Order: sequence, then structure tokens, then C-alpha cells
Amino acid sequence: MIASRLKRNRKPGSHRGGLHGMSALIPMIDMLTILVVYLLVHAADYEILPNTKSIQIPQSVSETKPHETVTVLITKETMFVNGAEIASVAALESRADPVIEPLKRALRTEADKRMLKDKADPTSHEVTVLADKDLPYRFVKRVLSTCTAAEYGKVSLAVLERERAFHGQGAV
Repeated sequence: MIASRLKRNRKPGSHRGGLHGMSALIPMIDMLTILVVYLLVHAADYEILPNTKSIQIPQSVSETKPHETVTVLITKETMFVNGAEIASVAALESRADPVIEPLKRALRTEADKRMLKDKADPTSHEVTVLADKDLPYRFVKRVLSTCTAAEYGKVSLAVLERERAFHGQGAV
């Protein structure tokens, strides 16, 4: 569209060789569009963990960034493994078993689906637990124990990074 306008506005005596006026902007606009798309795709540095508004996770000071693992999400009402609903929290809390069997089955299914690094080496199996901060710790402890019982060697509890207070010069 712009190129057709430029051709109509061309003076009869002008040569066809170079780009003049507005026609010089077209390649520059194309390059800027490509640059913006590249930056949007490759420069995104954000957490891999799912973000949900239904839970509030506790805060902590953390040095390492998370990487992709099997995710157990526990809201106040429901438990999920990688987005699939497992059971209601109320039903799971009412049981006295130290291991939560529906969670254990789901974790083993995820391990089989993902063909984790080394099935014989449980330390290579990783799971991240995202739990609402208002859940009782005894329940979260049972979830963490179930992850270990499902042969996951690395169990992480997700927390929000808390800003550190400045304590003056030379503070660590």
C-alpha cells in the first residue's frame, strides 16, 4: 500500500536506483518488527512455575531459580498434579494415613509418562510443591512425605522471594 503510493508520487525524471524519502523507511520498519518479535520470544526471563491466584505461597529468601519439574499445586480446596485434579483437600486431610495414596499414584504416573532421567536412580526425580500458606503444616508435611514415598529424590517447596532489608554499608 505504501509502496504503491510512493510509485505514484515519483517524479518523472527520477531514477529507479536508490530508495528515497518514505521508501527508505519500509526496510527499517521490517527490521524493527523482526527485532521486537525476537526480543519478545528470547528475552523473557520469568519463573517456570505456574502462577495461580487461588493460593498464596509463603515468602523466603532464595538464591536459585526453579527449573521444570513435576508440580503439585495445593489450593485451599483442591490438589492438582501438573494441572490434573487429584482430590479435595478436605477429603485428604480427614484421612490419618501418613502417605496420601491418590497423590502417590499420580506422581508415579507422571514419572512414567515423563521417562525421568534415570528410573533406577530416585535422586534424579524432582517434584515442586506449591501450597497455600494458610494450609496446616501437618498436611503439607504429609504431602512432602508422599513425594518421597513416590520415589522422588528432590522435593522442593515453592516460596516467593522476599526482599532483603538493607543493613548499612558492608552488610551481607
